[in-house]
Amino acid sequence: MKRGMQLFLLFISLFVFAQKGDIDTAQIVIPNRYNSVEAQTKPYVIMISADGFRYDYAQKYKAENLLKLSSQGVQSKAMIPSYPSITFPNHWSLVTGLYPSHHGLIDNYFYDYQRKEGYAMSDRKNAEDGSWYGGIPLWGLAEKQGMVSASLMWVGSASDAGGKRPTYYYPYHEKFTPSEKVDKVVHWLQLPMDKRPHFISLYFPEVDGSGHHYGPDSKETENAVHLVDEAIGELVRKVNNLGLKNVNYIFVSDHGMIKVDGRNPLEIPEILMDKKRFDFYNSQTLLRIYVKNPSEVKSVFKELKAQKTDDYKVYLDKKFPKYLHFATKDDKYNRIGQILLVPKAPKVFLPKGKTTSVGKHGYNPRIVPEMKATFLAWGAEFKNNLVIDEFPNVHVYPLIAEILELKIDQPIDGKTKVLKKILKK
Repeated sequence: MKRGMQLFLLFISLFVFAQKGDIDTAQIVIPNRYNSVEAQTKPYVIMISADGFRYDYAQKYKAENLLKLSSQGVQSKAMIPSYPSITFPNHWSLVTGLYPSHHGLIDNYFYDYQRKEGYAMSDRKNAEDGSWYGGIPLWGLAEKQGMVSASLMWVGSASDAGGKRPTYYYPYHEKFTPSEKVDKVVHWLQLPMDKRPHFISLYFPEVDGSGHHYGPDSKETENAVHLVDEAIGELVRKVNNLGLKNVNYIFVSDHGMIKVDGRNPLEIPEILMDKKRFDFYNSQTLLRIYVKNPSEVKSVFKELKAQKTDDYKVYLDKKFPKYLHFATKDDKYNRIGQILLVPKAPKVFLPKGKTTSVGKHGYNPRIVPEMKATFLAWGAEFKNNLVIDEFPNVHVYPLIAEILELKIDQPIDGKTKVLKKILKK
């Protein structure tokens, strides 16, 4: 990776976050947390997410370190994101084993009609308020069972979701370079045994940012893939030098990326502009509608269905495809809405006069392959030279719990049996 590209990506991150005021970059440490004697003997798991790292990027852009390391371990043909295939819902599905409709983060932005309050991923107060998040995240599961954990910028890791924050974590910001993040992980693994985290979650945003701004086929996205790949290579080399036993790596992403048709966007139906009757939430690849008078739902649905084009589908939420787990019966927190407008890729919904980014995600990954995510794994617990078929991302949670010998004591959607076959024992 050329240093010029590294400086460019760092500049972009600094510029964006400078607009939001000063960011606290200091680590937060929860005092008086120690590994139990039993936990000190358990394996280590480093779970790495590269946001927007499409399932084919490693091969497409020749990510040498990832390809080499995973060829010695496990490679999945792809991993299926939960619906909708966007960042916050899927990062939380990965660390809770729950579908978005079950853990509550059904979008990056949504409104809770019981709380009478909105959630926005860009709002630090929301992001660090654990009452928005359902499920027990992996770090909480570990901490409750006497195992120290750490997190670098993972969604929800600065909150008290599930009752326990990681012992070591940082409020979200993008001021650290990938190499600086590597050094912080290495530092954690150099701590004394009683304070050393056995579960570490680590997040890289660079690939997603480039994919949005320049598209999935751009040189900038290729460079971002190489930047992350080099960081992974550096991480493994430095951790190997520590001489620790039984270190395991799981490299995932939350979703893929596709170039969208931003020049010919879909118009938001005029009927929805009546704010007395409706609220709507437009993520561009999904438009959710809340009808304020429940008696109008069916008539509004019929009206919308009558005026639709072949470029999108109209669903009552209770009739949404069952396999996406995004229908009324799945909506534990009543946050989805009663009517869903689903554009066909690469179409997007845009308000009049608005533009969008070159690349987007959020579509149904079962229909739009560009939405599929990455899963690669290697280390002492994993079988060697194994290629597996694609699988839903909720199964990563029980896999990690199995490796760390943590007991799952709450209902989840993921199943241990799905990925247990990739372990040596």
